Amino acid sequence: MILVALSAVILPMILLGVLNLPATKGMSISAVVVMILGVIFWKMHTKILIASVLQAIHKSLPIIWILFGALVMLKTLEHTGAITRINIGFEKLSSDMRVQTILIAYLFGGLIEGVSGFGTPAMVTAPLMIALGFSPMSSVTLALVADSTPAAFGAVGTPLTVGLSNVNDSTNFLNSVGQSLTQIDLFAGSLMPTMLIFLLVFLFGKNKEPKIKYWLEFLPWTLFLGICYSLIALLSAKLIGYEFVSILSPFTTIIIAIITIKIKLLIPKSSLSDPWTMKQKNNTSAEASDMSLFKAWSPYIIVVIMLLLSRVIKPLKAFLTTFLNLSWRNILGIKNLNSDWEFMYSPGTLLTIAVILGLLIQVKSIKSFIPTGITVIKSMKSTALALIVTLIMVQLFTNSNYNSAHLLSMPMYIASFVSKYFSKGWIFVAPFLGALGSFVTGSATVSTLTFGQIQSDIANNANISKQIVLSAHLIGAAAGNMICVHNIVAVSSLVGMSGKEGAILRKTLTPSLLYCLLVGIVGFVFISIL
Repeated sequence: MILVALSAVILPMILLGVLNLPATKGMSISAVVVMILGVIFWKMHTKILIASVLQAIHKSLPIIWILFGALVMLKTLEHTGAITRINIGFEKLSSDMRVQTILIAYLFGGLIEGVSGFGTPAMVTAPLMIALGFSPMSSVTLALVADSTPAAFGAVGTPLTVGLSNVNDSTNFLNSVGQSLTQIDLFAGSLMPTMLIFLLVFLFGKNKEPKIKYWLEFLPWTLFLGICYSLIALLSAKLIGYEFVSILSPFTTIIIAIITIKIKLLIPKSSLSDPWTMKQKNNTSAEASDMSLFKAWSPYIIVVIMLLLSRVIKPLKAFLTTFLNLSWRNILGIKNLNSDWEFMYSPGTLLTIAVILGLLIQVKSIKSFIPTGITVIKSMKSTALALIVTLIMVQLFTNSNYNSAHLLSMPMYIASFVSKYFSKGWIFVAPFLGALGSFVTGSATVSTLTFGQIQSDIANNANISKQIVLSAHLIGAAAGNMICVHNIVAVSSLVGMSGKEGAILRKTLTPSLLYCLLVGIVGFVFISIL
C-alpha cells in the first residue's frame, strides 16, 4: 500500500525527471494512474473523483491569473523600454551576473515572497533575469532555488499563521517556532547565496573557464550577505514577530548589498575589470534610455507596496478578501472540499493593476494593455493544460481521505508509515517530509497544514522539542518550492521553456535535498544541545 500512496511522488519523478516527458504528458499519466489506484485501493467514489477534478480546475485559475499578470508585466515593460532602462541600471551597479543573481533572484525575489508568496517571486524574477541576458534555463533554475529560504515566512508569515493553525495557533507558540526556525537557518539558510553562485557558475558557465575560481572569489561576499540576511531574520523574529521576517530581511540586505557594491567591500576586483557574464564578450551595453530608473522600476515598486498594504492593513485585507470572492465551498456538496480564489486579494490582480499604473507613469497611455493581454492569453493554452492536469493529480492525492476503505489519506498514510520506522532519527526526516508536501501540493502552507500535526505528535512521542521539529518541517517545506511541479510548469512557460520541466526538476532536486539534509544535521545538533 505504501507504493500506491507514493505513486503521486514516484510517477512525476520518473516521467519528468528520468524519462524527460513534458509536464502535460507526464502529469496527465500521473493523474490517471493516481485516479485508478485511488478507486481500486482507497475505494474513492465517483463523486469524489469528479469533485477533485473540478477543485483542481478551479485551483488552477488563481495560478493562471498570477501567470497572466506576470507575463503582461514583462511584455509591457519590454514595450515601454523599461526593461532596457532596468538593464542599464544593473550594468551601472554591476554587470557581473553573479551580483545580479543575488540582487534579483535572492533578495528582490525574497522580498516578493515575503509580501506575496504562492509562486509569485519566481514568476517575477525569472523574466527579469532573462531580460538582463541570463539563459532561460539558468533564470528558471536560480529563481526557483532562491525562492526557498524566505518561503517559510512567505506572504506575511502564512505558512505559520495558517499552516500551524491545526497544531497551535497562539501567538506565543508561533513566535517561538519562528525564532527556532531562524536559529536553524542561521547555519543552513546563510549558505543560500553561496549555493546560488555555485549553481550559476558550475551549471551554466562555459566549459573551459576556471569555475572554482569564479565561485571562490565571491565566497566572502555571498557568505557575508547570507549571514546578514539570517541575523536580520533572527532579530526580526525575536523583536518584531514572525510575520515580517521575509520582508525586513531581504529589504535590509538589499541595502547592505548595494552599499558593499558601491564601496567595493568583499567584491573581487575581477568583478569590475572582467565581470562574469553569459553574454558574448563583444556585446555592448544596453542602449541609452531617457526613462528614469524610478519610472522603469515603478510597476515593481507598486506591486510590492500594494501587496504589503493589502496583507498588513486589516480593514483593507478584509475588504479585498470578501469583495469579488470567487472561492468555491463544499464542492458538489462535499463538506470541507473547497477551493479559494479571493480575486481582488490575488497577486495576479495586483500585478495587473500595477501594469496599468506603470503604463500611465511611463508612457501616459494604456492603449497597449489590451493587445498585449490578448497576445499573452493566446500563449498560455499549453501552460493552463499542464497546470490543470498537475493539480488534478494533487487533489486526487490529497482528497484520498474521502474513501470507503477506512484508510488515512495518501499523504497521511506516507507520513504514518515513515514515522513508524524512522521515529528515532525523526529530526532528519522532518524537513524531507515538509519538502515532500510542497513537491506534491505546491505550497509550504498546505504542506504544513497536511503534516504539521503528525510532526508535532512524533516530537511529543520522541520527547524532542516540538518547535525545532516544526521549524525543520517549515524549512523543508520551503525547500520543496524548488521542486514543486506546478511552480516549475508556471515559471518555465513564462520563459518559453514548456516541455523542459524534467530538465529543470533535475537541476533543482539536488539543492533541495542538500538544504533538507543540512537542516536535519543542524536540527540534530540543536536537539542534542538543548
